Amino acid sequence: MQHINSVLESQRGFFKSQETKNITTRKKALKGLRKIIIEHEDLICDAVYTDFKKPKFETLATETQLVLAELNYAIKNVAVWCKPKRVSSSLVNFPSSDYIYSEPYGNTLIISPWNYPILLTFSPLIGAIAAGNTAVIKPSELTPNTSNLIARLIKKAFPIEYVAVIEGGILESEQLLKEKWDYIFFTGSNRVGKIVYQSAAKHLTPVTLELSGKSPCIVDESANIELAAKRILWGKFVNGGQTCIAPDYILVHHSIKQQFVAECKKTITKFYGNEIALSKDFARIATTDQYVRLKQMLDNEKILFGGSTDDETLYIEPTLLDTPGLDSKVMQDEIFGPILPIIDYHDFNDIDSYINHYDKPLALYIFSKSKKFQDKILKTYSFGGGAINDTLIQISNKKLPFGGVGSSGISSYHGKHSFDIFSHKKSIVKKSNWLDIPFRYAPYNILDTVAKKIKHLF
Repeated sequence: MQHINSVLESQRGFFKSQETKNITTRKKALKGLRKIIIEHEDLICDAVYTDFKKPKFETLATETQLVLAELNYAIKNVAVWCKPKRVSSSLVNFPSSDYIYSEPYGNTLIISPWNYPILLTFSPLIGAIAAGNTAVIKPSELTPNTSNLIARLIKKAFPIEYVAVIEGGILESEQLLKEKWDYIFFTGSNRVGKIVYQSAAKHLTPVTLELSGKSPCIVDESANIELAAKRILWGKFVNGGQTCIAPDYILVHHSIKQQFVAECKKTITKFYGNEIALSKDFARIATTDQYVRLKQMLDNEKILFGGSTDDETLYIEPTLLDTPGLDSKVMQDEIFGPILPIIDYHDFNDIDSYINHYDKPLALYIFSKSKKFQDKILKTYSFGGGAINDTLIQISNKKLPFGGVGSSGISSYHGKHSFDIFSHKKSIVKKSNWLDIPFRYAPYNILDTVAKKIKHLF
């Protein structure tokens, strides 16, 4: 583990040199990363496909192109983001000029997951660099080909004292978390997120935790059933269902459930054909442990569609389940795979009993033409973010913050929000010398009438 110590020491020295704070250096680094990704986009697609058969189109659409869009946005705006922001002064400080300075935290650690190994590695890295930090990246060992490629790309794009990759498994992660960092960014499960949070607390290190939860999708009787089925199933089955903001279960109004299920069956066949196992457009489960966990969720459940599995290729067919009980395996935790429970509801109390049964989710989706119904759901429930009459698309707008709430995460990022979370906001008051009001100094020999007026200064 000496390598970890030497990397961190070199990054501490580089940060102290003040070079990472230079705007030209930041933009050059971001442009270099963009160049490397563009030049190696095919290799990236190949690596991700090798790890879990993710279709090239999905890697382009949900990973590399989102990263490139973030890079372009940061390159264009980083100089403006870095400028001190003047705010109005308070009367008590008259005469003065007040500013907020954005300064980098310093040496940062980014721990990324296996399900979107490119997007969820490079997206936070963009924020760290734009804000003027150094970074150590720990990619997931569960997607080894992509992890190795990330290490090679980073080595081409950055000197090790600026950005470095530490490959490995649990031992390396544990060693990294023993070190003192200035900021930690983690994406992954709630279980590991708690470990990261506990480790950060030992050094009072600020964190961003991007976690997960059981994200509901509500379809009321006014919804466009055909369009709802298409958009929900796309959001659920892209990346083989291994998406933290995918719809986890559907609550559909009882009056349209039968029609909705029929439309879902037709839609899956349209997407992937009659022999889904042969489709090149459907990813596989990334790890054996994940596959076994998901396969067990199908035990003793009423299957409306799908259910086929293949132990050798880690294939699980897109599967629809009919109203599993709250005590069933599939309704205990986030599914994180191509299994979708469909549950009918009669009134708002039914909806409430399901959503409030779980912690605050990372996402929530509503399919309805009723603005009153939409507003009621949005005002009633706390969740990270979501969409109305679509799924997943909230992550595509760089101006929208992305993150969880409660057990689904701490803090949010994307676009300028990425820059902000990797920046400490330093408040500065620049006081003039030409006027110095004496009554603030001791001895406080002031009249009661004057004392009563002091409160109006603040």
